[in-house]
Amino acid sequence: MTIRVVVADDQELVRSGFAMILGAQPDIEVVAEAGDGAEAVAAVRRHAPDVVLLDIRMPRMDGIEAARAVCAETDCKVVMLTTFDQDDYVYEALHAGASGFLLKDVRRDDLVHAVRVVVAGDSLLAPSVARRLVADFTSRGQAAGAGDGGVAASAALGALTARERETLVLLGRGLSNAEIAGELVVSEHTVKTHVSNVLSKLGLRDRVQAVICAYETGLIAPGC
Repeated sequence: MTIRVVVADDQELVRSGFAMILGAQPDIEVVAEAGDGAEAVAAVRRHAPDVVLLDIRMPRMDGIEAARAVCAETDCKVVMLTTFDQDDYVYEALHAGASGFLLKDVRRDDLVHAVRVVVAGDSLLAPSVARRLVADFTSRGQAAGAGDGGVAASAALGALTARERETLVLLGRGLSNAEIAGELVVSEHTVKTHVSNVLSKLGLRDRVQAVICAYETGLIAPGC
């Protein structure tokens, strides 16, 4: 399967550099480049890519706003790019629906890996980073409207089986499929089924959103 990608950054050298790196891979095709958020959203609508790389700071429409539009309208995975490693950008990106967060000085191999990872439905945040960021986020109440989403998700938890709730808790703690399989003493295939059911029943896009959900619904307390 060829992974279709849109690259959006207002710096032409950065944009073209990322496009060149990704386009050189046999399983990745860069279908469009964009110089701002509005162009990025238009490109996603036009080309229906699998992944869009969005710079956070762009003219006309920034990456966060573009991410919200893309995630609301499509199933395209969003990876945020920035030169700033401040937590607030990560919080906003996650709640905009982003599947990952990368600094622009990311290594070539890590950039390529990131695209493949999000298409596979995994998170780009290491478990320890995900736990810290989301715990801090929920305890500080950084996201606008997070409360309403948390209430809705809490109500939806009743649709989960006991094993699916266990899976969500382990997802929230940042465990991989292999680690969850070890905890539950089941096969990785079974874990994938549980994860898929959790995401579907709760209306979540990916594992990053599952981590946020686990905290917002109180299944995991901040700092645990």
